[in-house]
Amino acid sequence: MNNLTQKKCIPCEGGLTPLARNEYEPYLEQLHDWSVIDDKQLVREFIFEDFNRALQFVNVAGEIAEEEGHHPDILIHSWNKVKIILWTHAIGGLSVNDFIVAAKIERITF
Repeated sequence: MNNLTQKKCIPCEGGLTPLARNEYEPYLEQLHDWSVIDDKQLVREFIFEDFNRALQFVNVAGEIAEEEGHHPDILIHSWNKVKIILWTHAIGGLSVNDFIVAAKIERITF
């Protein structure tokens, strides 16, 4: 399977079936510390040394999402934690786009 970070998101306006577990598991195996919730959402929490680094991370993650045209829910909580939640809203579940964005976000370093 190709490296997810080398792929580009393809616009999804619906009409597709969300990925089933056997379809998304090979993508999940390429990621680190991400979980799939109810076969519908891809989730990871990142912990930083301070609020400023958490905020910097959010800004870079937002730039990645904007470049890909695929936008996660991004939550800053407890001053140094950022939770990323990805799913393809148009299909109500997971698509390859979610794993592409996750792979690119997890490469952010400070």
